[in-house]
Amino acid sequence: MIRVLVVDDEVLLRSCMQRILESEPDIEVPATCDGRGAVEAVERHRPDVVLLDLRMPDVDGLSVLAALQARSVRPAVAVLTTFSADEDIAAALGAGASGFLLKDATPRELADAVRVLASGGTVLSSAAARVVVDGYLSGGRTRPVPRDPRLDSLTERERQVLELLAEGLTNADIGRRLLMSASTTKEHVSAILSKLGLANRVQAAVLAHSIAGGEPASSRTASSRTSSSRPPLAPAVAAH
Repeated sequence: MIRVLVVDDEVLLRSCMQRILESEPDIEVPATCDGRGAVEAVERHRPDVVLLDLRMPDVDGLSVLAALQARSVRPAVAVLTTFSADEDIAAALGAGASGFLLKDATPRELADAVRVLASGGTVLSSAAARVVVDGYLSGGRTRPVPRDPRLDSLTERERQVLELLAEGLTNADIGRRLLMSASTTKEHVSAILSKLGLANRVQAAVLAHSIAGGEPASSRTASSRTSSSRPPLAPAVAAH
């Protein structure tokens, strides 16, 4: 059973999300709270996934995210917000969020996102994917990652895995490409994140893209653009 904590300052929205998620046979929501009670609720209920509002009074989502990232055992955190401005997306993923979702996601999209997050993957709304990973999640290949001082600690195999992460491939796809088992691929991904001091696969992909000469969206001038119509939710660099 996947345990989910919903953190939002709007009581009605928390209640609605709790009912939606608990209608799924493999998901339970032991608690909901606002930003002030988030860290205590994580300590008490040990959720696998935290769905976190970004803009809350008193204690905002980024503050909660920073506190959770300081823990030795961290749940997967996805920001769930009404806003999709460039600076919000960059700030959340840069602070260690494993996902960025919009509140107009359908119940099915929300439940599927929770499952991906609980399995160690990363989920972005398609609007966030376009902003953060630019073109390389749409199927285009990245250039090989060149030698760079930041990557000196990686083995040659880990560098190959990093290049494929930047293409948005799953662990299974990377394993097939490099003729490795899924468990070995997962070990390489974990080693990459540890050696580079990164929180998740999105940060690794953005770093690889940046080193290869691409300009990650987080470095562009924020345009505060939002989508006029809700795009479908897209798992991005998922773990399975």
